[in-house]
Amino acid sequence: MTKNNFQKQPHKKAKKPLHKALQLSGAGLQMGATIYLGYLLGKWLDAKFQTTYLEQSITLLAIFLAMYSLIKQAQKIND
Repeated sequence: MTKNNFQKQPHKKAKKPLHKALQLSGAGLQMGATIYLGYLLGKWLDAKFQTTYLEQSITLLAIFLAMYSLIKQAQKIND
């Protein structure tokens, strides 16, 4: 191993945790947006079809989808 290769390794390791943190924070924002858009869709459908259950149902589905997406992204980041 040459001196230049040895010096570059710590710099890469210092960047990697910050990069992971930025990716996870982006995933959290995506999760919030998914849930909010699900809520808005459910609210709109409730008004369109004059029902009372679609808002809660679609919001709950959006929460599950957002959690699934967050878990998949976290697994991908940690690999």
